[in-house]
Amino acid sequence: MPAPAIARHVNPADETIRVGPLGVHFLVTGAESNGSLAAFELLVPARERLLAPPHSHDHYEETIYGIEGVLTWTVDGTPIDVGPGQALCIPRGAVHRFDNNGSRDVKALCVISPAAIGPEYFRETGAVISAAAMAGTAPDKATLVEIMRRHGLTPVLPPPAPAA
Repeated sequence: MPAPAIARHVNPADETIRVGPLGVHFLVTGAESNGSLAAFELLVPARERLLAPPHSHDHYEETIYGIEGVLTWTVDGTPIDVGPGQALCIPRGAVHRFDNNGSRDVKALCVISPAAIGPEYFRETGAVISAAAMAGTAPDKATLVEIMRRHGLTPVLPPPAPAA
């Protein structure tokens, strides 16, 4: 019996998801790749930092390909600059984060394999950050951590402050 027909089209998600100042534009989701990979453009304005805590993921690799600007990824404590035409594979379990320390906006291609994360993670995180910005408050860290864990990310939180 032949496999069911799947509608094929370019860039299935014509949406740019806002996560605070960052933009995420999915090019391929797990639904289009039978779960083998997800690919999205990551847009990071000049001098912006990742709002989420450093994290790891045990169920997928993340490969970053620089398109414009330079994004500094800190992987297991080591800063690595990724610029146009350069690629970085972040293995499962590696603690990482990124910052745009430069004066140029960054565009990078991120590929997740297998596709264990998709647009919903970024929509949920973006909603929490947007609501906090509208209220003039900081995003609720406990809610962000819960979203991260539910979507397979393991946040690395700073140790609690010593009691006075």
